Amino acid sequence: MTARVTDLHYVAHAVPDLAAERKFYGETWGLTEVAEEDGKIYFAAEGSEHPFVIRLRQDDEKKTDLIGFSAGSAADVDAIFAQAVAAGAKPIAEPGSAEGPHGGYAARFFDPEGRALEVICDADKRAAREIKPGEAIPIGLSHVVLHSPDHKGLLKFYEDVLGFKLSDWIGEFMVFLRCNPAHHRLAIMPGKPALNHVAFDVASVDELMRGLGRLTKDGVTLSWGPGRHTAGNNTFTYYLTPNGNAVEYTSDLEDIDDATWVPKTYEMTPQITDQWGTGRIIMGNVPHQTMDADKGLWCVPA
Repeated sequence: MTARVTDLHYVAHAVPDLAAERKFYGETWGLTEVAEEDGKIYFAAEGSEHPFVIRLRQDDEKKTDLIGFSAGSAADVDAIFAQAVAAGAKPIAEPGSAEGPHGGYAARFFDPEGRALEVICDADKRAAREIKPGEAIPIGLSHVVLHSPDHKGLLKFYEDVLGFKLSDWIGEFMVFLRCNPAHHRLAIMPGKPALNHVAFDVASVDELMRGLGRLTKDGVTLSWGPGRHTAGNNTFTYYLTPNGNAVEYTSDLEDIDDATWVPKTYEMTPQITDQWGTGRIIMGNVPHQTMDADKGLWCVPA
């Protein structure tokens, strides 16, 4: 039986303008800065027990350092690492004490396209709190979307090695994967190997719109939205951070019952990605950037 990850834990970015990115996540986006160690800055989401959900550091080039996933136990970390090695993944760090100020037990390895992944358990938990109506800040991480030159091959890796399950397809273009009841914590679509965006859950469509209002007032330009996707049925607004990382506020993401869910394949139409038809009301909005290959591929994380 394949050992499985249980959640999307964090994303670690390297950025040229660390001060601007730090200010964005801590003062504009709505995360809480919780630690700084060895040049790395950690941000938590107030509604999440994860000790951090975003990690930042300074670098000459923008790159993705790590994508972190939670596991249920040390035995699961060991098993997932063994599954990765058996599948031909290149190891980075064998299971052992996790790096950083929040403790835990972790292992690291590259996926087939060179993304550095960490699987971690037993890190310090935060006391999550209920986000009050009107705060319009993230509850926690929702999902990441990856570009891949072989998205079907990458799908198989994440199924076989990390235990993800298929939720839905849009044509043969985009696949949605889950590791817990949320419809997707990971999605993959064609392109050069890169991180397309990082999504954060907010409490409701009202909070999404309040967040849009606050971000607009703070001078953050809307990239795409507001709208509602079909696969997952979640609402969306997309933005760019000061260093050009794409981020999303999303709400209402569908929950799945493993016992009854049957994956669907949606026909690839404009209405599938934007069922309200509102996402491009603002002329010039670009749903997804043309992505170059991530500069962090095959780099051992700093």
